[in-house]
Amino acid sequence: MSLSPHPFPPQSWAGIDDVVIVGGGLAGLFCALKLAPRPVTIITAAPIGEGSSSGWAQGGIAAAMDPGDTVENHVADTIAAGAGLVEGAIARGMAEEAAARIHDLLSYGVPFDRDLEGRLTLSREAAHSHRRVVRVGGDSAGAAIMQALIRAVRETSSIRVLEGFVAESLKAEGSYVTGLIARDRRGGLSARMLLPTRAIVLASGGIGHLYSVTTNPQEARGEGLGMAARAGALVADAEFVQFHPTAVDVGRDPAPLATEALRGEGAAIVDRNGHRFMFDIHEAGELAPRDIVARGVHQARHSGRGAFLDCREAVGAEFPERFPTVFAACMEAGIDPRVTPIPIAPAAHYHMGGIHVDGLGRSSLDGLWACGEVSSTGAHGANRLASNSLLEAVVFAARIAEDVQGLLPNHRMVRWSDESTADTAAGLPNEDALLERLRRLMDAAVGVVRSREGLEAALAEMDAIRATARQPSLLNSLTAAKLIAVAALRREESRGAHFRSDFPHPQPEEAHRRFLTLAKADAIAKGAIAAFQETSRHADLA
Repeated sequence: MSLSPHPFPPQSWAGIDDVVIVGGGLAGLFCALKLAPRPVTIITAAPIGEGSSSGWAQGGIAAAMDPGDTVENHVADTIAAGAGLVEGAIARGMAEEAAARIHDLLSYGVPFDRDLEGRLTLSREAAHSHRRVVRVGGDSAGAAIMQALIRAVRETSSIRVLEGFVAESLKAEGSYVTGLIARDRRGGLSARMLLPTRAIVLASGGIGHLYSVTTNPQEARGEGLGMAARAGALVADAEFVQFHPTAVDVGRDPAPLATEALRGEGAAIVDRNGHRFMFDIHEAGELAPRDIVARGVHQARHSGRGAFLDCREAVGAEFPERFPTVFAACMEAGIDPRVTPIPIAPAAHYHMGGIHVDGLGRSSLDGLWACGEVSSTGAHGANRLASNSLLEAVVFAARIAEDVQGLLPNHRMVRWSDESTADTAAGLPNEDALLERLRRLMDAAVGVVRSREGLEAALAEMDAIRATARQPSLLNSLTAAKLIAVAALRREESRGAHFRSDFPHPQPEEAHRRFLTLAKADAIAKGAIAAFQETSRHADLA
């Protein structure tokens, strides 16, 4: 079976669309492979391997595989990083399954680093108490894992891949999801197709590209989250957006990432005077949890002192061999990290929130599962532990595959249905300009540091953008942004990756997860916008 982009006109397809997976990253491909030989269709906007954050992951996958490490240690580190919101049973189950999923990936041909005796090489990252991160080529884990899975997918005849299709909305009968509307990117707004299905797995990635400074690809715009919320799915922990503290600050979009493993190997964060300022903030210095390091870097930059990652002593001349991805990105920008500190900035990196799912990956809507960054399992809490994201993706992808096999023992034949609309590109506002306006707004008001005043203003601005937006993909992105802003407004404390300048301390009574529907978010946003307008009116009269 051909797996090239658009191997046949979708209008003529008459095949088995028993399970549809939205997303061609690690979670989506792993789930499809685990479902084999069950027929599966993967819908992906970009060619598989090119539009997902998975391929850009530098660190690796966390797994307690060292003789001196234990599952209990891994769970304890995960809970500590999650700032009181991690669901312990979920974290334990994930850690217990880690070794099995690593062996799955090895069976698909992932070339994890090994020592001279053939044992897996394990590295340590921030907030881990032991060396437990399985890597490839130093800082190339994501790319190597994706290459291996893509090869496996192409060799699996039960998997059909539709590349260049954007998932726009879910079709439902009551609370049961029955189909997916996708748009062929070649055909403009009128080329929409309805794909009926018995099960949909959303593995569409995160929300990082809703921010103007991010390490995520442009496809990570929260569209899957927004699409599910618009269909009525329950959303969890949307306020918790992790900002990676060491994005390479050279004006590129997305920003290159200076992997956390550099700090694990001893690289220092300094200001322009060479002062190692993180030890003024936290006893662990550069190896403090990511939210603390991100705020430290944010503060240093905004105070005019600047922030740099100094790898000269820790890595030095070995940089090209030990961290080739980071080295290439720096050299391309005219920075030689062997002799010059790397300018850094916090960048939107990972969303702990998302579609609320249970321990099997089931959403609140029947027939809809979610895994990877689009989901919120409770494993990460308020602040993800480094390298737990790829682990969570494969653990829940495997669980979903097993659950779908058990719930849907039989498949059926379905056909593509024409779902064309009358919309054309003519007369539409500049959606790219609206998206950039949204991204700047998210950076300014829903970023590393937040406040009531800023969040209320942001919701008013989102409402203004929504008034002129028509394209479903942008409406999905706006929905995701609104959910994040509303959740951040509701949580009147600072916890993990969520920091409120007007509520700078954690409140013990708030140490629990929070859930939202879009209807509830709309009601809260309406009140916030009214408050902002009233404040603005008084300011104008003053």
